Amino acid sequence: MGEIPDFAYGLVKALDVRERSIHELLLEMSNVSFQGRALGEAYRVLIDMFNDPENTIFLGLAGSMSTSGMWRIIKWLIEERYVDVVVSTGAIISEDIYEAMGFKYYKVNPCIDDEMLLERKYDRFYDTVASELDYRRMEELIGEFVETLPGDRVYSTPEFLHEFGRFLDERGVDSIVAAAYRARVPVFSPALVDSGYGMALLLAYRRGKRITIDMVRDFYQLVEIGRIARKVSAIYIGGGVPKDYVNLMTVAQTLIAEYEEKKHDYYKGFEYIVQFTTDLPQWGGLSGATLEEAVSWGKVSPRAKKRVVHVDATIALPIIAHGLVSGGVKRKKPSDVLKAIIP
Repeated sequence: MGEIPDFAYGLVKALDVRERSIHELLLEMSNVSFQGRALGEAYRVLIDMFNDPENTIFLGLAGSMSTSGMWRIIKWLIEERYVDVVVSTGAIISEDIYEAMGFKYYKVNPCIDDEMLLERKYDRFYDTVASELDYRRMEELIGEFVETLPGDRVYSTPEFLHEFGRFLDERGVDSIVAAAYRARVPVFSPALVDSGYGMALLLAYRRGKRITIDMVRDFYQLVEIGRIARKVSAIYIGGGVPKDYVNLMTVAQTLIAEYEEKKHDYYKGFEYIVQFTTDLPQWGGLSGATLEEAVSWGKVSPRAKKRVVHVDATIALPIIAHGLVSGGVKRKKPSDVLKAIIP
């Protein structure tokens, strides 16, 4: 039999086949190998993250999550208050509105004739298509909201999206930002114009409607949320700009402590952090960068509970969410951070 060697941290245990909940399966998968173990260990980190009452949790969202049918899971995570702050690409928080308005995404073969799709006005997302005409109606709805705003006002993205969430909620368009409005969860979008929002704001601008998104104000508010939090943690779906934006929040706190408060060697890294990604570290980009690398920057605490899972988020998200439901895993104590930026 033998004892566990001192360089190992546990036993690999073969899975048997029997009736069990997804929660139980995920817990037991932490004792297999490869990405199965990574998924199980990430699930255990999430449970610890949700059970820590002094914890502000950031959710970073990248990739084509809404077109792939994942947006209702994201909305559920917000409504159930598993997360306190959302940082998303503009695409994810606009392309969910498309379906929430009643329009449909359609399954296609990824080898379909794209020239034919262009002629028939359908836009393709790998194996999924959307009507270009309906997509424009979604952008028109954003434009309709923009027209209701007072002119020449400066917004951060959470301020802009909070008002948009109110607008959508009043109209029964039950989307991610509408859910965030109801749950008092701020939504940041550092690349907001790289989406249907950009098209709507551009057309409004050409008509003389000057709505300004102040990205310095945006970053200031994100950093202030991090500064007042007792602990900070993160869940990343994909990587990209949202991951870098949230990571920079921790670096900014170090700089402020250094230059304004004359503190040295001050770090407030993430205490719990999980990432689901298909990117790899050897290309040098942040999307695939390891969480161990982030320790060198002070972004992640050396004592943090952390796990990267190299998996398609359309596989991981449904499994994780249903594990939380079947295991009765609830958030211990959500943080109300919206009051820090929007009274």
